[in-house]
Amino acid sequence: MKIVILDRNGTINVHREDFVKSDVEWAPLPGALEAIARLNHAGWRVVIASNQSGLGRGLFDMASLNAMHAKMHKMLAAVGGRIDAVFFCPHAPDEGCTCRKPESGLFAQIADRYGVDLAGMPTAGDSLRDLLAGHAVGCEPHLLLTGMGEACRGVDPLPSEYPPGTRVHADLGAFVDFLLAREARRQADAEAAGD
Repeated sequence: MKIVILDRNGTINVHREDFVKSDVEWAPLPGALEAIARLNHAGWRVVIASNQSGLGRGLFDMASLNAMHAKMHKMLAAVGGRIDAVFFCPHAPDEGCTCRKPESGLFAQIADRYGVDLAGMPTAGDSLRDLLAGHAVGCEPHLLLTGMGEACRGVDPLPSEYPPGTRVHADLGAFVDFLLAREARRQADAEAAGD
């Protein structure tokens, strides 16, 4: 099973310092939905792992979060894409949960739901905490230079706190280009070895 785990804010939709609090404020990043559709068409399941501390902070309620995700799903369907599942942490930062990234609880939930080992599966996000959460369960980390990731634009090498082997991409579309090109190379190599 091919699974890609994505962050939401700053990865799929526009990041807001004051939080995305409603479906009206939820807006996709340019090309992000189309990139997800390309993954789907190549046989990948796309799953979201997202901190939603706005719930714990009282900035929005579950109905508002559901409306945001309904908008996302509808807009994705219009371009031929889909998100398999959305896993989110509803807790405020001071609640000490194990699901708020950089903790890996959301990733453990994904592994349980799909009955898979996440080692080597790609995860992409715009922040260090996204990558640390995935790296803790063996995911392959990819940093996007969108949202909070903009702060790393032009930084080479990345600071040492980033997981070893972190790959950097301009945006979700560039990350998908990388994954699909790598998969095509692997298939070509396998076919050549079989001749």
